[in-house]
Amino acid sequence: MALTTGIRFEIVSGGEYLNTRPCVLIGNHQSELDVLLLGTIFPPYCSVTAKRSLRLVPFLGWFMALSGTVFIDRSNSASAHAAFDKAAAEMREERQSVFIFPEGTRSYAEGPEMGAFKKGAFHLAVKAGVDIVPVVAGNYWGVLSVKEQRFRSGRIPVKVLPPIPTAHLTAADVEELTRTTREKMLKELVALTESPMGQKATKAHVEAGEEDLARLATPTAMASGLER
Repeated sequence: MALTTGIRFEIVSGGEYLNTRPCVLIGNHQSELDVLLLGTIFPPYCSVTAKRSLRLVPFLGWFMALSGTVFIDRSNSASAHAAFDKAAAEMREERQSVFIFPEGTRSYAEGPEMGAFKKGAFHLAVKAGVDIVPVVAGNYWGVLSVKEQRFRSGRIPVKVLPPIPTAHLTAADVEELTRTTREKMLKELVALTESPMGQKATKAHVEAGEEDLARLATPTAMASGLER
Protein backbone atom coordinates (compact mmCIF):
# COMPACT_ATOMS: atom_id res chain seq x y z
CA MET A 1 0.00 0.00 0.00
CA ALA A 2 2.87 2.37 0.80
CA LEU A 3 4.26 1.81 -2.70
CA THR A 4 1.11 3.16 -4.34
CA THR A 5 0.22 5.95 -1.90
CA GLY A 6 3.68 7.17 -0.94
CA ILE A 7 2.54 7.13 2.70
CA ARG A 8 4.44 4.97 5.15
CA PHE A 9 3.90 4.37 8.84
CA GLU A 10 7.21 3.58 10.55
CA ILE A 11 7.55 2.06 14.01
CA VAL A 12 10.28 4.11 15.68
CA SER A 13 10.12 2.46 19.09
CA GLY A 14 8.50 -0.41 20.97
CA GLY A 15 7.85 -2.79 18.09
CA GLU A 16 8.66 -5.73 20.35
CA TYR A 17 5.57 -4.99 22.45
CA LEU A 18 3.38 -6.04 19.53
CA ASN A 19 4.33 -9.62 20.44
CA THR A 20 2.32 -9.33 23.68
CA ARG A 21 -0.43 -11.95 23.54
CA PRO A 22 -3.22 -11.85 24.34
CA CYS A 23 -3.75 -8.13 24.84
CA VAL A 24 -5.99 -5.20 23.99
CA LEU A 25 -4.18 -2.90 21.57
CA ILE A 26 -5.47 0.67 21.41
CA GLY A 27 -4.58 3.52 19.05
CA ASN A 28 -5.37 7.15 18.34
CA HIS A 29 -7.91 7.44 15.49
CA GLN A 30 -7.17 10.28 13.07
CA SER A 31 -8.77 9.44 9.72
CA GLU A 32 -9.52 6.80 7.08
CA LEU A 33 -5.76 6.55 6.57
CA ASP A 34 -5.53 4.56 9.81
CA VAL A 35 -6.22 1.43 7.77
CA LEU A 36 -2.59 1.78 6.61
CA LEU A 37 -1.50 2.00 10.25
CA LEU A 38 -3.29 -1.26 10.97
CA GLY A 39 -1.53 -2.84 8.01
CA THR A 40 1.80 -1.86 9.57
CA ILE A 41 1.29 -2.87 13.18
CA PHE A 42 -1.38 -5.59 13.10
CA PRO A 43 0.04 -8.70 14.82
CA PRO A 44 -1.01 -12.32 14.25
CA TYR A 45 -3.96 -13.66 16.23
CA CYS A 46 -5.60 -10.25 16.48
CA SER A 47 -9.08 -9.04 15.55
CA VAL A 48 -10.86 -5.68 15.60
CA THR A 49 -14.12 -4.29 16.91
CA ALA A 50 -16.75 -2.69 14.68
CA LYS A 51 -20.25 -1.31 14.95
CA ARG A 52 -22.88 -4.01 14.54
CA SER A 53 -24.44 -2.48 11.40
CA LEU A 54 -21.30 -3.31 9.40
CA ARG A 55 -22.04 -7.00 9.82
CA LEU A 56 -24.94 -6.58 7.37
CA VAL A 57 -22.80 -5.03 4.62
CA PRO A 58 -22.37 -7.58 1.78
CA PHE A 59 -18.87 -9.02 1.42
CA LEU A 60 -17.25 -6.61 3.92
CA GLY A 61 -19.47 -7.74 6.80
CA TRP A 62 -19.10 -11.38 5.85
CA PHE A 63 -15.32 -11.10 5.69
CA MET A 64 -15.21 -9.28 9.04
CA ALA A 65 -17.38 -11.95 10.68
CA LEU A 66 -15.14 -14.73 9.36
CA SER A 67 -12.01 -12.92 10.57
CA GLY A 68 -13.26 -12.81 14.15
CA THR A 69 -14.41 -9.18 14.34
CA VAL A 70 -16.19 -8.30 17.59
CA PHE A 71 -19.40 -6.50 16.59
CA ILE A 72 -20.75 -3.98 19.11
CA ASP A 73 -24.29 -2.59 19.22
CA ARG A 74 -23.58 0.86 20.66
CA SER A 75 -27.28 1.64 21.02
CA ASN A 76 -27.85 -1.33 23.34
CA SER A 77 -25.68 -1.37 26.46
CA ALA A 78 -26.81 -4.88 27.48
CA SER A 79 -25.88 -6.24 24.05
CA ALA A 80 -22.54 -4.40 24.12
CA HIS A 81 -21.69 -5.83 27.56
CA ALA A 82 -22.59 -9.33 26.35
CA ALA A 83 -20.33 -8.92 23.31
CA PHE A 84 -17.44 -7.83 25.52
CA ASP A 85 -18.04 -10.73 27.94
CA LYS A 86 -17.85 -13.16 25.02
CA ALA A 87 -14.75 -11.45 23.62
CA ALA A 88 -13.03 -11.56 27.03
CA ALA A 89 -13.65 -15.30 27.32
CA GLU A 90 -12.30 -15.93 23.79
CA MET A 91 -9.23 -13.82 24.50
CA ARG A 92 -8.38 -15.93 27.54
CA GLU A 93 -9.19 -19.30 25.99
CA GLU A 94 -7.70 -18.76 22.52
CA ARG A 95 -5.01 -16.18 23.35
CA GLN A 96 -6.64 -13.83 20.87
CA SER A 97 -5.81 -10.11 20.91
CA VAL A 98 -8.15 -7.26 19.96
CA PHE A 99 -7.42 -3.81 18.49
CA ILE A 100 -9.71 -0.91 19.45
CA PHE A 101 -9.75 2.83 18.74
CA PRO A 102 -10.96 4.11 22.14
CA GLU A 103 -11.97 7.52 20.76
CA GLY A 104 -14.75 5.68 18.96
CA THR A 105 -14.59 7.91 15.89
CA ARG A 106 -12.08 9.71 13.66
CA SER A 107 -10.77 12.99 15.07
CA TYR A 108 -9.46 14.62 11.86
CA ALA A 109 -7.22 16.57 14.24
CA GLU A 110 -5.00 19.28 12.74
CA GLY A 111 -2.45 18.87 15.52
CA PRO A 112 -1.41 16.52 18.34
CA GLU A 113 -4.86 16.17 19.85
CA MET A 114 -7.14 13.26 20.80
CA GLY A 115 -10.82 13.00 21.61
CA ALA A 116 -12.17 11.66 24.88
CA PHE A 117 -11.72 7.92 25.37
CA LYS A 118 -14.68 5.59 25.71
CA LYS A 119 -14.16 2.96 28.38
CA GLY A 120 -15.09 -0.19 26.42
CA ALA A 121 -11.50 -1.18 25.59
CA PHE A 122 -10.47 -0.81 29.22
CA HIS A 123 -13.44 -2.76 30.57
CA LEU A 124 -12.59 -5.52 28.08
CA ALA A 125 -8.95 -5.66 29.18
CA VAL A 126 -9.93 -5.80 32.85
CA LYS A 127 -12.59 -8.47 32.21
CA ALA A 128 -10.06 -10.60 30.35
CA GLY A 129 -7.21 -9.81 32.75
CA VAL A 130 -4.88 -8.97 29.84
CA ASP A 131 -2.41 -6.17 29.19
CA ILE A 132 -3.25 -2.99 27.31
CA VAL A 133 -0.73 -2.07 24.58
CA PRO A 134 -1.06 1.56 23.42
CA VAL A 135 -0.05 2.42 19.85
CA VAL A 136 0.49 6.10 19.03
CA ALA A 137 0.86 7.53 15.51
CA GLY A 138 2.15 11.07 15.09
CA ASN A 139 -0.32 13.58 13.71
CA TYR A 140 -0.43 13.39 9.92
CA TRP A 141 -2.67 16.33 9.01
CA GLY A 142 0.15 17.52 6.73
CA VAL A 143 -0.22 14.28 4.72
CA LEU A 144 -3.98 13.76 4.69
CA SER A 145 -6.73 16.26 5.33
CA VAL A 146 -10.30 15.64 4.25
CA LYS A 147 -11.19 19.25 5.01
CA GLU A 148 -8.29 20.62 2.96
CA GLN A 149 -8.64 17.90 0.28
CA ARG A 150 -4.95 17.10 0.71
CA PHE A 151 -3.35 13.71 0.06
CA ARG A 152 0.40 13.50 -0.36
CA SER A 153 3.28 11.19 0.46
CA GLY A 154 5.04 11.17 3.79
CA ARG A 155 6.52 9.11 6.62
CA ILE A 156 4.51 8.92 9.82
CA PRO A 157 6.23 7.88 13.07
CA VAL A 158 4.56 5.29 15.29
CA LYS A 159 5.50 4.38 18.85
CA VAL A 160 4.27 1.28 20.70
CA LEU A 161 4.19 1.90 24.44
CA PRO A 162 5.04 -0.70 27.11
CA PRO A 163 2.16 -3.01 28.07
CA ILE A 164 -0.06 -1.81 30.90
CA PRO A 165 -1.05 -4.74 33.18
CA THR A 166 -4.65 -5.13 34.32
CA ALA A 167 -4.55 -8.55 36.00
CA HIS A 168 -5.20 -7.16 39.49
CA LEU A 169 -7.66 -4.42 38.48
CA THR A 170 -11.45 -4.37 38.79
CA ALA A 171 -14.26 -2.41 37.17
CA ALA A 172 -13.77 0.24 39.86
CA ASP A 173 -10.31 0.98 38.43
CA VAL A 174 -11.43 1.50 34.83
CA GLU A 175 -12.05 5.25 35.15
CA GLU A 176 -8.53 5.94 36.40
CA LEU A 177 -7.01 3.44 33.95
CA THR A 178 -8.72 5.20 31.05
CA ARG A 179 -7.55 8.64 32.19
CA THR A 180 -3.91 7.73 32.82
CA THR A 181 -3.59 5.74 29.58
CA ARG A 182 -4.97 8.61 27.51
CA GLU A 183 -2.56 10.99 29.25
CA LYS A 184 0.43 8.75 28.41
CA MET A 185 -0.66 8.49 24.78
CA LEU A 186 -1.22 12.24 24.47
CA LYS A 187 2.30 12.96 25.74
CA GLU A 188 3.73 10.62 23.10
CA LEU A 189 1.49 12.10 20.40
CA VAL A 190 2.85 15.59 21.12
CA ALA A 191 6.45 14.30 21.13
CA LEU A 192 6.04 12.31 17.90
CA THR A 193 4.40 15.21 16.09
CA GLU A 194 7.26 17.52 17.09
CA SER A 195 9.94 14.95 16.15
CA PRO A 196 12.02 15.36 12.95
CA MET A 197 10.02 12.64 11.21
CA GLY A 198 6.72 13.93 12.54
CA GLN A 199 4.46 16.00 10.35
CA LYS A 200 4.75 19.75 10.80
CA ALA A 201 2.02 21.00 13.13
CA THR A 202 1.49 24.73 13.61
CA LYS A 203 2.64 26.26 16.88
CA ALA A 204 -0.99 26.82 17.87
CA HIS A 205 -1.83 23.16 17.36
CA VAL A 206 1.17 21.97 19.35
CA GLU A 207 0.25 24.36 22.15
CA ALA A 208 -3.32 23.04 22.08
CA GLY A 209 -2.02 19.54 22.78
CA GLU A 210 0.23 20.79 25.58
CA GLU A 211 -2.66 22.75 27.12
CA ASP A 212 -4.75 19.57 27.09
CA LEU A 213 -1.99 17.77 28.98
CA ALA A 214 -1.74 20.59 31.53
CA ARG A 215 -5.50 20.55 32.05
CA LEU A 216 -5.49 16.78 32.62
CA ALA A 217 -2.85 17.16 35.32
CA THR A 218 -4.89 19.58 37.45
CA PRO A 219 -6.67 18.23 40.56
CA THR A 220 -9.97 19.71 39.33
CA ALA A 221 -9.76 17.84 36.02
CA MET A 222 -8.93 14.58 37.80
CA ALA A 223 -11.86 14.98 40.16
CA SER A 224 -14.33 15.82 37.41
CA GLY A 225 -13.13 12.85 35.35
CA LEU A 226 -13.78 10.49 38.25
CA GLU A 227 -17.29 11.85 38.69
CA ARG A 228 -18.39 10.96 35.15
